[in-house]
Amino acid sequence: MRDTGSIHDGGRRARGEQERLGRPDDGPRRVPAARRHAPQKRPNPVRRILNEWFDRVVGAVSEGDLAGQEEEFEAGRTSRDFVWNSIGQAAWGMVFPILTIVVTQLSGAERAGMFSFAFVIANLLYIIGTYGVRTYQVSDIDGFHSFKDYQANRVATCLIMLAVGFVVLRVLGYEGEMATMCVGIFAYKAVDALGEVYEGRLQQQDKLYLGGVSLSLRSGAAFLAYAIFLFVTGNLGIAAIAMAVAAAVTFVLVTFPLTLFETEKSSVLSLHSVGILFKECFPVFIALFLYALVDNMPKFVMQGANLPYENQLYFNALYFPAMAVLIVVQLIYRPMLVRMARIWADESRRRRFDFLIIGMMALITLITLVGAVLMAWIGIPIMSFLYGLDFGPYRQLAVIMLAAGGVTAGIDFLYQVITILRRQRAVLSLYIITFGFSLLVLILMTTMMQLEGAVVGYLIVMSILLILLIREYALQRMDFSKQRSR
Repeated sequence: MRDTGSIHDGGRRARGEQERLGRPDDGPRRVPAARRHAPQKRPNPVRRILNEWFDRVVGAVSEGDLAGQEEEFEAGRTSRDFVWNSIGQAAWGMVFPILTIVVTQLSGAERAGMFSFAFVIANLLYIIGTYGVRTYQVSDIDGFHSFKDYQANRVATCLIMLAVGFVVLRVLGYEGEMATMCVGIFAYKAVDALGEVYEGRLQQQDKLYLGGVSLSLRSGAAFLAYAIFLFVTGNLGIAAIAMAVAAAVTFVLVTFPLTLFETEKSSVLSLHSVGILFKECFPVFIALFLYALVDNMPKFVMQGANLPYENQLYFNALYFPAMAVLIVVQLIYRPMLVRMARIWADESRRRRFDFLIIGMMALITLITLVGAVLMAWIGIPIMSFLYGLDFGPYRQLAVIMLAAGGVTAGIDFLYQVITILRRQRAVLSLYIITFGFSLLVLILMTTMMQLEGAVVGYLIVMSILLILLIREYALQRMDFSKQRSR
């Protein structure tokens, strides 16, 4: 006699095994009522965006055509451009200042001064990497050069940047942790320079906000990587290498595919056009490089005078609030560069262009005055708290540095304007004159007054350059007016 209980148990076990393996039995699988009516859990917005982006990138790679993807994001979103460009520029600009605070708190003033000086060199090399192309690129509204031309130009300048960085390390004789830290920071800034041309392409295609998203992610990832690895290892060099890796990962996963997805497919590469880019932007590059030398000359003079590294920290700490003035001004005018180029291209609207210049210079003055008042009031106590150092004796120097920050913001804006006018060659001599003058003034004043002399000399040199640029713009405008009246 057959054991029916065993037969039934065996049948249940078989059906259970089939259900576990995902194979249906004789009929459709019955789902319990409680599970049929249970609400489906939706992924959170961040996870959903990441999943969609991952699927898009992987799909494009598998198809072998990154540039042939259909665009998904809108162009011409002015308010979104402003917000995300502001976030991106702020994130980019604050990496150095905030990391300096982190290094000071975790490693002390002397090692923070070493970090600061390494970053100063990297920022100078960054000028080589970008080659002064950004404003030229976004104001190329007729598409004279293809994006592939700009890409090839940027790859070449970044390689030159890294080669020069290697030579600098050999000349300075850095070894050990300092050398490793410099290599990591140089590599990070090279990735930054490479990403900048892709973000310029997004701005050129009226999608500046996507460039802001890209810049925000790269800067945030670099900051977190450095801070976390420094906290865990206590080694400045290892943290710098981690910083470079984080930046490279965000470039590969976000910046590069995003630009190719969301902009028109570029026309073919022309080596002749790349050569023209090198030729046309060379005066811009030389001027910006000389300006960067002038801007950083106090730090190099202090280093040459064998002042302790902590002087580098104090100078940069005082400079960071002044740099905030420059960042705020850039947040205001950079989204307008394409529009300014179009206004200038229309000869009937050039008077409006002049009013824009006057209005921006007035706004820079106002921002500088507000910054100086805030620095004299609450800025010094806040800095003392953040760095864990006493900045009380440097209150007057901080106000002087704020004034220098306003002057540098005016210089930066006027240079972009002159580039839009395509008269960048005319200002090259001004930067050469200022560079020579800076050597004399800063060496003399830093030798006599050390840190105080470096700050005061910096304001004097920057003020001379601003006056020369204002004069040059006035001369160029009068020249255009004479040509038009003929």
